[in-house]
Amino acid sequence: MHIKTQGLILRETNYKEADKILTVLTREGGRRTVKARGCRRKNSPLAASAQLLVWSDMTLFDYRDRLTLNEAEPLELFWGVRSDVDKLALGSYFAEVAEAVAEEGRPDQALLSLVLNSLYALDKLKKPLPLVKAAFELKLLCVAGYEPLLDACAVCGEEEPADPRLDIEEGVLHCAACGLGDGASRTLDCTSLAAMRHVVYGDPKRLFSFPMDAPGMAKMSTACEDFLRTQLDRGFRTLDFYHQLTDAAPAASQPQQGGAAP
Repeated sequence: MHIKTQGLILRETNYKEADKILTVLTREGGRRTVKARGCRRKNSPLAASAQLLVWSDMTLFDYRDRLTLNEAEPLELFWGVRSDVDKLALGSYFAEVAEAVAEEGRPDQALLSLVLNSLYALDKLKKPLPLVKAAFELKLLCVAGYEPLLDACAVCGEEEPADPRLDIEEGVLHCAACGLGDGASRTLDCTSLAAMRHVVYGDPKRLFSFPMDAPGMAKMSTACEDFLRTQLDRGFRTLDFYHQLTDAAPAASQPQQGGAAP
């Protein structure tokens, strides 16, 4: 049986002499494992589409619950991501996280849209990478069922805590004075809290459209990354590699002030 779909390559693994085993996030079937035969041969018509982070029209052949890539036409290769090592590392992290939360055979349009929009932001929008990363991590948790409660302090009910904290184990906001076990909490400020509320409760089409200063960005980056690691209870090799690149970069490449999207 032939299946026509669209898919984003989340992982590629060389197999035998000229094949690849692909992990694909498809529009209709969620995460799927697909064999791309002969795609590593010179002039293979599948070569362009059988690469990490390529979004394509695909024709899959389903035989005994095993999928083979028969035809593919690239729709978006995200050249702006591929040409920048930091962006490529971050895009690879997005793919690894998406693979971890996606379910085999279960469509998840919200997850697919988030990953594609985040890659587009890296590719086209002139946003600081830490801003895109933090927004992706926080929205990913919402999509995966770990949405934090950020509307008010979970203890006293104050909507605008003077000294807010995010409990990364419980996923709730609280005042510093109220406390919920400081070891599991990350410090926020009014700017980072407003940005996180925008990501969680705002229009997904304007996910990356929020103002951010350097101190707020630093707090949001720490909180969102630690929240994701805690809720998914794992680390990511691509995230470690991204930090190796960016932590060693000069100060000029560290988080800068980002305005609202045009």
